[in-house]
Amino acid sequence: MVLIKHIRRCTRRCIIFFLAASVFVPILLLSGSLRQFDSEVWEEPIEDLSSIKYRTDAQKLNTMKKEEGESLKEPQLLVYRGGDLSSMVSYGSSEGSTRSEQSGYAKSSTKMSGNGTNSDSEKEEYQQAQVEKPTVTSGKKEMLKEMTGQHKQNVWSQTRRVLDKKVKEIKDQLIRAKAYLKFAPPSSKSQLAKDLRLGSKELEQAVGDSTKDSDLSRSVLQRMKAMKITLSKANYLYRECPVMATKLRALTCNAEEELQAEKNQVTFLVQLAGRTIPKSLHCLAMRLTAEYFALQPSKMEFPSQPKLHDPDLFHFAVFSNNILACAVVVNSTVSSSSEPEKIVFHVVTDSLNLPAMSMWFLLNPPGKSTIQIQTIDSFEWLSKHGTTLQKQNSNDPRYASALNHLRFYLPEVFPLLNKIVFLDHDVVVQSDLAGLWSVNMKGKVNAAVETCEKGEHSFRQMEMFVNFSDPTVANKFDRRACSWAFGMNMFDLQEWRRENLTGVYQKYLQRGSKKPDWEAGSLPLGWVTFYNHTVSLDKKWHVLGLGYDSDVSLADIEQAAVIHFDGIKKPWLDIGLEEYKGYWKKYVDYKHPYLQQCNMHR
Repeated sequence: MVLIKHIRRCTRRCIIFFLAASVFVPILLLSGSLRQFDSEVWEEPIEDLSSIKYRTDAQKLNTMKKEEGESLKEPQLLVYRGGDLSSMVSYGSSEGSTRSEQSGYAKSSTKMSGNGTNSDSEKEEYQQAQVEKPTVTSGKKEMLKEMTGQHKQNVWSQTRRVLDKKVKEIKDQLIRAKAYLKFAPPSSKSQLAKDLRLGSKELEQAVGDSTKDSDLSRSVLQRMKAMKITLSKANYLYRECPVMATKLRALTCNAEEELQAEKNQVTFLVQLAGRTIPKSLHCLAMRLTAEYFALQPSKMEFPSQPKLHDPDLFHFAVFSNNILACAVVVNSTVSSSSEPEKIVFHVVTDSLNLPAMSMWFLLNPPGKSTIQIQTIDSFEWLSKHGTTLQKQNSNDPRYASALNHLRFYLPEVFPLLNKIVFLDHDVVVQSDLAGLWSVNMKGKVNAAVETCEKGEHSFRQMEMFVNFSDPTVANKFDRRACSWAFGMNMFDLQEWRRENLTGVYQKYLQRGSKKPDWEAGSLPLGWVTFYNHTVSLDKKWHVLGLGYDSDVSLADIEQAAVIHFDGIKKPWLDIGLEEYKGYWKKYVDYKHPYLQQCNMHR
């Protein structure tokens, strides 16, 4: 019993001891840290006060020097505009940096020499700084104005995006409504489908062409609310996300297929439009033909023209059945020439268009120049090559036409000439071409502008049109050989006859009809026929691409001697590129009676 009491007494004493320790030990520790903190706090202000006193004395000296050297300036008045907080901050920071620079200049002025006065060099530095300071400040002000203007523009664009939020929301609602209608069966007559169709129709009619929230009326906002409720119902019915995702993928696939089909249709229609003759041109040909056969037989022929075979004159060849196009080529060439009396045109067409072509130039002779109209059927020697000309791997009449391949028989067509310039009927001449007859041909047959420079709109390579997978072709030609353009070419007919390039052309034409070694048309055949027989002309002689490329540089067009509307979009067609039609139309006399009767207008 005594032992139990003793144990209890010891336990009670231990508890009291631990309680006392838990109370007094934290107090002792806290008092020690307080003493250390107090010593640190009261030691630092002594140094701070001394530094403050030192700085105060320096500031007094600076103030005294400033009052002696310059008058005090008033602080600038800052006017803050509402909503332009960033400009206010940037302006304040600029002023702060300016003040720091001023204080820096003041500090440099307070540096004392050994006798207590400023040295001469320090004075010069200070004066120079004072002189340069306005320039720095003005530059910062200009920068500040620019930053403020940019900020205002950003604020305006952000505000505009916020203001147009309703318009975007309406567009999103219409897209969602059409998507939900796609989920419903085509024959669905449910109330939800009716509400979606009706709501979409009313919303589209109410919005119209509005692009800003300010253009929206109250009725539009009410319809927005109604559509929102309808879409919520649709969202409740179509909860299964995987099913909707599958349906949307199918819709996307169908839309892509429809888009591709539309693109193919557009391409086909453009190609078809390029091959057909516009109604106005057909009307012109019919009227001219009727007028031609109404003439007396003696007036159907052109007057005696002794210049036709003079090798010292400038001879141009144009092969075409398009009357208006030939008229533009002739008119532009004559008007651009400094010596039109030395120009001789040789126009070759088919027998169907011969009367109309002849009648046009009988009524509209090319001034002092000479013109000859011939038909391809008059060349009896060509009949033996007629079957070969028709063997083309294309249904396009532009490529299969005998007129298109007649250019390879120029020495036979003009046996008495030494040189001739060949012009396509879709070109416009803007400068005098007499300089072509002084070009150094370097013993070559053909002079043309090259089209093998990458990055240009007229870039072409032989491998684009020639099949180099054939070992015979690969061994014969270099796929990296420079290509050139048809449409404006100077031909040395004497060298042509010497090299017998017409025979080379016939060989490659027959080969192409048996094996697909090159694309149909005269361009790849010309590359292989005149391979290593072509000299390069300056690019300013001939600019291409106006019939398919809308990015041709206007500077290049203005400087070019000949501009070429190669491609499907000819300037006399409705599909022609509008930005270039003016270069062609200015050589068409739309006041001509026949053009007026055939409803041809600018």
